[in-house]
Amino acid sequence: MEKEKKTLVIEKFGRRAGDTGSPEVQVALLTEKINEISGHLKLHKKDNSSRRGLLAMVNLRRRLLNYLSRENFKRYVSLTEELKIRRK
Repeated sequence: MEKEKKTLVIEKFGRRAGDTGSPEVQVALLTEKINEISGHLKLHKKDNSSRRGLLAMVNLRRRLLNYLSRENFKRYVSLTEELKIRRK
């Protein structure tokens, strides 16, 4: 992911300036990475090491989303709608 794109995502989803650790920012960054790797895997179907990394990112994002849904359900709903992520 390019630095400019990462900075834009952090600014858009951060709660305050310089916020990189909130669950919203982490989920948004993981979603961007997941989308990039998914595009790569469409071209390179036998790249199993990237597929394994993709699965790890998807699992981490799911855990962060579960945490966010427990802590603040309204933020969870707005984040999943904005990122177009399916909810359970």
